[in-house]
Amino acid sequence: MILPDFNPNAPATHDAGIYGLPYTEDDASIVIIPVNWELTVSYGSGTFGGPDAIKEASMQVDLHHHDFPELWKKGIWMDEFPKHFKVLHAGLRKDARAIIEALEEGIDVQEKSKYREMYDRIRRANEDVRTWLANRVDWWKQRGKIVGVIGGDHSVPLGYHHYLSGKAEYGVLHIDAHLDLRDAYEGFRYSHASIFFNALQYNSISKLVSVGIRDYCEEEALLVKSQPDRIKVFFDRDVRRRMFAGESWKSVVSDIIAQLPEKVYFSVDIDGLDPKLCPHTGTPVPGGLQFEELIFLLNAVVESGKSIVGFDLCEVAPGPDDQWDGNVGARVLYQLCGLAASNPA
Repeated sequence: MILPDFNPNAPATHDAGIYGLPYTEDDASIVIIPVNWELTVSYGSGTFGGPDAIKEASMQVDLHHHDFPELWKKGIWMDEFPKHFKVLHAGLRKDARAIIEALEEGIDVQEKSKYREMYDRIRRANEDVRTWLANRVDWWKQRGKIVGVIGGDHSVPLGYHHYLSGKAEYGVLHIDAHLDLRDAYEGFRYSHASIFFNALQYNSISKLVSVGIRDYCEEEALLVKSQPDRIKVFFDRDVRRRMFAGESWKSVVSDIIAQLPEKVYFSVDIDGLDPKLCPHTGTPVPGGLQFEELIFLLNAVVESGKSIVGFDLCEVAPGPDDQWDGNVGARVLYQLCGLAASNPA
């Protein structure tokens, strides 16, 4: 729906929605669900504020998108994360920190009832958020919306995969510095480091294709080797060696696309990018994709005819003195919106 009185060339006003757009939940075709949640982060924190940082930085993004010039006309609207979950998060984050500190001190937390009780509270809260998100995605999908999710840490999108479970099979294009295939990392069943260990429990995911990976443990490497038909990893170092030897990024992207089925879900952890593009993310790792390499890859997937069943962007953390991480996140999100709208499943 095009709003006749809206000037897309004017600066955003303070009371506007995401990207400075005036759309409501009724007339927007794209709905973004923010999930301010990072209970289990164990290194740098801050992704709880990711959705707000992205929204704030989005006000500075010019609406005339290079690849999708009329994207803004489709309407993008940002939902709200329930306040009661934010309050719950504040208390449980203290529990999670207590567990992590005890582990660092060598305490056997499983032998102490107070820690087992903390684990149980955190598990139940994560399951509640998973159920809420699955129901929220369903709510908007039933109203014909294209739905994306922004976190928060990378545990967040499990609810989206919960919604998709039992529906048509699809593959996941996973952009990340980490494999996120750990089983209950630090004892947390729904750890940010376990998102795809958990998501692969849903049979609807026929293929996981991970790109940008450069930090992982033996447990994850063994899991990848044990499921060669279901998990394919394009390790960052292997990709760079190919390119240093003369291959093009286009050639690598063609190999990535060949691994994906016809329906694809985009899961972008911002730390899949070079850390100069996301310096405040919780677990930055040297290496990674450049911004335009990511855009070329995402565009190529849709240009190949794949349809997009959903998407998420996670691990954006605002800096204390600048909007750089939010700025990059807002631009990645805008691209994801354009791609999802151009060929939705």
